[in-house]
Amino acid sequence: MRDVVFTRGSGWIPNVISEDGELRLMLGAGADANHEPRTFTFPIGEAHLAVIREDLPRHLLLWSAVLPLCEAAGTAGRLDEDAAVALLDPILLSPPEDVDALFRRIRWDGDRLVAHGADVDLLRRGRVCAAMRSATGTPDEKRAQEHRADRRRAERGVVLGPLDAAILRYTGQYAHGATVPRRLPGAVDAALLPEVMRVIATAERACAGMRIGLDPRRGNRAVDKRAWERVATAVDSAVRRAHPGLADDAVRTVGFLMCSETADRSRSTPVDDDAEAADGRTGPGGGAHKAALVFTDDKGAEKKWRRGGRRGASAEFWEFVGDRSAADNEVFTVEDEERGEGIQLHFYADSVARVTTVREGKGGSDPEYRVEYALVDGLDAYRALVSAFVRGGCAALDPYGPWMPDVAEFERARRERRDAR
Repeated sequence: MRDVVFTRGSGWIPNVISEDGELRLMLGAGADANHEPRTFTFPIGEAHLAVIREDLPRHLLLWSAVLPLCEAAGTAGRLDEDAAVALLDPILLSPPEDVDALFRRIRWDGDRLVAHGADVDLLRRGRVCAAMRSATGTPDEKRAQEHRADRRRAERGVVLGPLDAAILRYTGQYAHGATVPRRLPGAVDAALLPEVMRVIATAERACAGMRIGLDPRRGNRAVDKRAWERVATAVDSAVRRAHPGLADDAVRTVGFLMCSETADRSRSTPVDDDAEAADGRTGPGGGAHKAALVFTDDKGAEKKWRRGGRRGASAEFWEFVGDRSAADNEVFTVEDEERGEGIQLHFYADSVARVTTVREGKGGSDPEYRVEYALVDGLDAYRALVSAFVRGGCAALDPYGPWMPDVAEFERARRERRDAR
């Protein structure tokens, strides 16, 4: 038979129960192998119950000291009741100086105390009883999260100034650096907000007009990593130049915000529409726009595009790539069957081949092709190559060389570029 004798009715603060006539402290901590919360109990006396009822700080201190014992029990082990019982008198019945001395010798969970209002500076100085004078029964988990973040920064040797902290709060990344940044002016002290906005304005000017599109080579949701890095570098340089006193964490969070917002804007901006592809004008390579093209991948998939549709060839091709690309599918081809030419994109090798039919096969003989290779520097270069081919065929690709007909020469160029990086 289990009855609740005393509870503060707030969060996870331990309760006192009566079980078969014995007083026990009951707390939830950790999880079992199925990720369900575990519950632990251990015996206490009437004197301990009296202090727990009347003294919230001592109750919280006992909780923080017992939590590491629960953690040590793991997913299926038993609580070391003897060790838990041994904490009762020193924490609940001893004078403050003895409690402080005990906490300098044992493991304890400072995050729980911070969540319940403990003075962080006093905790650091080992004055736990004094720190708990500001304790509250209602936890503030955000305060504990920020305390953990500060501790991780301290381990890296990072000290934030008031403006650094305000910028991280503005982006919502003070406690969680991996969260998607947002604009939260209400989270910043009003006196610091104008200064924060000056930093943000510097970053906005630095990346004005830049874009971060999707990278279909990595599926339909991945952003162009190189474009992201360009925006981040531009923002980083501008912010550090205009505001040299900012900590690295603050500069990075501003860059992350600008990159995220730039990527969001770019997603709503059409790319590679090739709207002119339907009107039959002449492309820069001198040839007419393609009437029909065939897209293929390395797995045998095929898609045909014909002029006059709602979307241009480039847009259709990159959609095909986004739908089909994978770690084992990184070779895609755009072919103009009527003219006997095409380009083959090798995403795994940052290269491209243009293929031109020199002689048609006749009388059972195989056709003869001229194959030339070129190195490609990033997604933008791939997009330019595809657009040029769509407009003017292989002749329009001349400016994107040098084109190497010799495979050995091409492989040497690849190795030299790889070694230079």
